[in-house]
Amino acid sequence: MSFLAEGENKPSSVKSDINVTPMVDIMLVLLIIFMVVTPMLQHGVSVDLAKAKNPREMKEADRDDAILIAVNRDGRFFMGSDEIKRDQIAQKVKDLLDRKTGDKTVYIKSDRRAKYGDVSAVVDEVRTAGVDAVGLITEKEEERRGGASSSTPPSTP
Repeated sequence: MSFLAEGENKPSSVKSDINVTPMVDIMLVLLIIFMVVTPMLQHGVSVDLAKAKNPREMKEADRDDAILIAVNRDGRFFMGSDEIKRDQIAQKVKDLLDRKTGDKTVYIKSDRRAKYGDVSAVVDEVRTAGVDAVGLITEKEEERRGGASSSTPPSTP
């Protein structure tokens, strides 16, 4: 037996649908924020870096005032996002070093498919500018899991 007020036919029911509209609004705003911010996080030109097993961490290369030269696979050279010619590298590095205090290291990031001669030419130009400390930027090679190591001897039955 249920008690209904006069004029009511059914008891009031609770709506059990989930309202996802606010969640979708928040996700779209976050997506737009990440799309705008992500390109700003990268310094200079994007290259497919070579991988190394034991790279040394160089946090100084991420600073805004770091001198960073990129070599892409086509043999083009970049300082920041500006393309430069090979014969301009030494002079531009000298100009930047004159204005810079502190760390005088020049960092080179090269595409892993770039020609060795192009990278060597950049190092030579940087040395011509009077720089002794050159850092080569690489990515850490991920270790494989689940596979047998080559240093373990095979087991015998």
